[in-house]
Amino acid sequence: MVKIGNKSGFTLIELVMVIVILGILSAIAIPKFADLTTQAKISAGKGGLGAMRSAVAIDYAKSATSGTASFPSAVTTALFADSLVPKNPMNNSTSIAAVTVAPSGTATSTDGWWYISASGRAGGYSDGTQDTSAW
Repeated sequence: MVKIGNKSGFTLIELVMVIVILGILSAIAIPKFADLTTQAKISAGKGGLGAMRSAVAIDYAKSATSGTASFPSAVTTALFADSLVPKNPMNNSTSIAAVTVAPSGTATSTDGWWYISASGRAGGYSDGTQDTSAW
């Protein structure tokens, strides 16, 4: 800081150094925040998928207690306590597609989830950037 008479101020070098330091900090911080957004989507997707799998398991348990153990033929809103299918945050869809084979990798669809009635398996579709097959 330079003092000239009664006035004081920052030199051009000091101002440039502050701008450089802020630039370096933002170059490090912005990618971390972008990664947190992706991780939040993945975690929310896994949570929604867990809710769907729980609804299928509850329906299976109900049918098993009546003597005819079978998975539901389709996952509908009736299986959920609040009658709402969880939203897949990867593609913002709540619809469920009936499939015979589990999609692999970064399979995309206008449906949010997939369900195999023969085995009771369920999974989520991707937005094309994330591999959801391990869910």
